[in-house]
Amino acid sequence: MMARVWRFTTAAATAALLLMPGSGWSQKAGGVLKIQHMDTPPSASIHEEATVSVAVPFMALYNNLVVFDQNVARNSFESIVPDLATSWAWSADGKQLAFKLREGVKWHDGKPFTANDVVCTFDLLLGADKLRRNPRSAWWSNVEKATAEGDFAATLHLKQPQPALLALLASGYSPIYPCHVPADAMRRKPVGTGPFKLADFKMNEGIKLVKNPDYWKKGRPYLDGIEYSIIPDRSTRMLSFIAGKFDMTFPADITVPLLKNIKRDAPQAQCTMRESGVSTNLIVNREVAPFDDARVRRALMLVLDRQAFIDILSEGEGKMSGALLPPPDGLWGPPPELLKTFVGYGDVAKNRDEARALMKEAGFGPDKRLKLKVSTRNIATFKDPAVILIDQLKQIWIDGELEIIDTSIYYNRVFKKDYVVALNLSGSAVDDPDVTLFENYACGSLRNYNNYCNPEMTKLFEEQSREPDQEKRRKLVWEIDRKLQEDNARPIISYGRIAGCWQPAVKNLTLHVNSIYNNWRFDEVWLER
Repeated sequence: MMARVWRFTTAAATAALLLMPGSGWSQKAGGVLKIQHMDTPPSASIHEEATVSVAVPFMALYNNLVVFDQNVARNSFESIVPDLATSWAWSADGKQLAFKLREGVKWHDGKPFTANDVVCTFDLLLGADKLRRNPRSAWWSNVEKATAEGDFAATLHLKQPQPALLALLASGYSPIYPCHVPADAMRRKPVGTGPFKLADFKMNEGIKLVKNPDYWKKGRPYLDGIEYSIIPDRSTRMLSFIAGKFDMTFPADITVPLLKNIKRDAPQAQCTMRESGVSTNLIVNREVAPFDDARVRRALMLVLDRQAFIDILSEGEGKMSGALLPPPDGLWGPPPELLKTFVGYGDVAKNRDEARALMKEAGFGPDKRLKLKVSTRNIATFKDPAVILIDQLKQIWIDGELEIIDTSIYYNRVFKKDYVVALNLSGSAVDDPDVTLFENYACGSLRNYNNYCNPEMTKLFEEQSREPDQEKRRKLVWEIDRKLQEDNARPIISYGRIAGCWQPAVKNLTLHVNSIYNNWRFDEVWLER
């Protein structure tokens, strides 16, 4: 019930730290953790970016108000622990979330952290033009303002009750920024309160982090530093990890087939195959002909043979779903028997017959084929399914040409709607409808790449967000998901499984099983060498 007051006390936080795995006396300080990276992140400013390429290397620079426990594999409300906040409490009406803040915390440049930094962060997030871009502005659409009550207390004021807000705050995408550093400086010279500082950031080369000796968590981090080496070619990355040149693969890099190779060639490696929380999907520019025609957009959705993608890319281990992460790993995706009743998820041959009929109505056919660029990002997890998509589009007389775009400009292109059709991957940083629905489908959201806008659906998004009964909320979310598929809002192809691997010397590392965005603080990780 929202009338209930929720608290996490400092004493409870201390007890949690004492019980953490690896919190005994066996840790070994020192060493540099060497990790592979797929491509150059567009910047170090987490609040301005929308890719795991930023979340992984830079989460360690920052702190949140609260965070998902780095040593608990599944993100949930139960795994949320204090970070810059020591405790929190909901008001009786569920419209205020009050935090008591940690004292004695310093920014990397030595200035003190206070409640004003919390207020400044939300001023950035709630402002219309205070960030270069604000990809998750929809997360905070229900937050009216943040206020400071002295130096070490802050309150978020909400327009309506939102039980899931705490989970959004716990994501790696929700760091607190300093008041005294301009937002544009955070892109290349970020200042945080986290366990590591940025030492070097070179395009196409790598990122170096060094230990923060003044970190507020005494005795942490154990590592002297972390080095990310940018290696665009995945085969090269795999071979160099197998050869022992790196301590860890990029944590979302290993497919089902590649994991078999690593187990064969580097049997000592420790790996975790898990849900990525990332969907492979189709984004379509509705403002460009012929995709301003609903018949052509629907044909694109109906031509998809989702099981073929799953069989080829993950040897059958991926899953179909709608907008939300599928069960059992996901809490909100529709069960398989319900999913089969969604538009486009039934008989593939029948769907394709309907798709060809729609294309003929729109003026296309065997003698009038549609030539099309299919855009995608220049990493294997995007390119591989794009090739399959182009092959399937031939079934409805579309001849696709693959357009490869580097990460440094891919998201700029997508945000500006500078594409026609793109094979895209979309991650939900938190397995909760308030993230997925508002970020990807709400009118005006920057991450709503398709420009889908249905005010009636937005009202349903808000209704499910206010609902405190989780079973009622789940059923409402399933019906929302059905309507999104009927509206062809963003055709979802599949959810993939992905692995990360590390060498035996890496200790106390836990990869989260339902998100690839939230467990890169690395303050509890140490090296046995």
